[in-house]
Amino acid sequence: MQTHDVTVFKPYAFRVGQKINIADGPRKGDWEVVAVTDRKVTLRCPFSKREFAWNRFCYVVEEQTGVQWPGKE
Repeated sequence: MQTHDVTVFKPYAFRVGQKINIADGPRKGDWEVVAVTDRKVTLRCPFSKREFAWNRFCYVVEEQTGVQWPGKE
């Protein structure tokens, strides 16, 4: 049997109250997690306070401590 390099992705286990930063894509920026279900995550923009419920889509790249949040608008 051959072996290969494989990249494994797992959905991120969001926690209500978490401050997150999405690095790329149409949802790029700072968000606060306000609700989580098995299928959806609801995020609030810290600037406009608007909330959006999306299918769960994020995967962890890294966790950082001591980061200013939110960043610049």
